[in-house]
Amino acid sequence: MTIRPIVRFPDLRLRSVAEPISVFDEDLHRLAGDLADTMRAAPGIGITAPHIGILKRLVVLEVSPAASLRSYVNPTILWASGEMIRHVEGSVSMPGVTEEIERNARVRIGYQTLDGDEAVEEAEGLLAVCHQHEIDQLNGQFWIERLSRLKRERLVKRYQKQQRGF
Repeated sequence: MTIRPIVRFPDLRLRSVAEPISVFDEDLHRLAGDLADTMRAAPGIGITAPHIGILKRLVVLEVSPAASLRSYVNPTILWASGEMIRHVEGSVSMPGVTEEIERNARVRIGYQTLDGDEAVEEAEGLLAVCHQHEIDQLNGQFWIERLSRLKRERLVKRYQKQQRGF
């Protein structure tokens, strides 16, 4: 597989809605493999096709070395718990900065496999956070939009300063 260049914040593609996938072929499997290699090299625990500039609804997750690599095509949140949790998040498209985000503690998602089969998955904790984070990305909502304006502005300034090497 191939490590692809990652789109960096503030690229507008990170705020674009990804298109549904309707063709389940070898190219899709290859794209998922490239995403996995790119995510691991970043390093990260989740990545979407938009992170490499491809506006398609594909997510790859590997939340820990012990967890199996998972691919999700056209994922959607079917249900979310009322209980909330806070977790530190970041992005392969904005490396070096993180912030605590509040999200639903548990979710149920519907998705398709790389072969087009329909599936449902329930998740809690970190995996639930990852699903919400990446599905937001597919919907054109970059993770920092979940921060207050003040926290977002501070984080962007910190990222810009880091990129200049100060």
